Amino acid sequence: MTDRQRRAAIDGWYTLEGDQPHLLGSRCIACGTFFFPRLTTFCRNPVCEGSEFESVPLSRTGRLWSYTNASYQPPEPYVAAVPFVPFAIAAVALEHEKMTVLGQVVSGIGVEQLQVGMEMELVVETLHQTEAEDVVVWKWRPCAALTRSAS
Repeated sequence: MTDRQRRAAIDGWYTLEGDQPHLLGSRCIACGTFFFPRLTTFCRNPVCEGSEFESVPLSRTGRLWSYTNASYQPPEPYVAAVPFVPFAIAAVALEHEKMTVLGQVVSGIGVEQLQVGMEMELVVETLHQTEAEDVVVWKWRPCAALTRSAS
């Protein structure tokens, strides 16, 4: 049996190497501000006129700042799974970068299992499969879920 290949659904936004994926951001050389997704033109920090950036992997963990659920199928042009399954969305504050990143929460974790301030970890999860590969996206998973599943 051969290993299935994994491919990012959004190329260049996150890594797939190993079991510790990272979002890929940029840091302004002039002021040190972090951005996601990556910037290539001008710094969006209003007190900076920088235009040079370095690509950086962002923190894999952060604290849950806010969350909500997506209970209704969005209208076109969004392409939803059939049947549509509600999912949770998390806003996770990355402490080192001083920024908040939105993302879907892993399958099987609903809003009733989330609490503001809990530690979250970045993971990748299969969005859909083709004959040859798994197309994956980044999602947030409560670190507490790791502790419960390990016990």
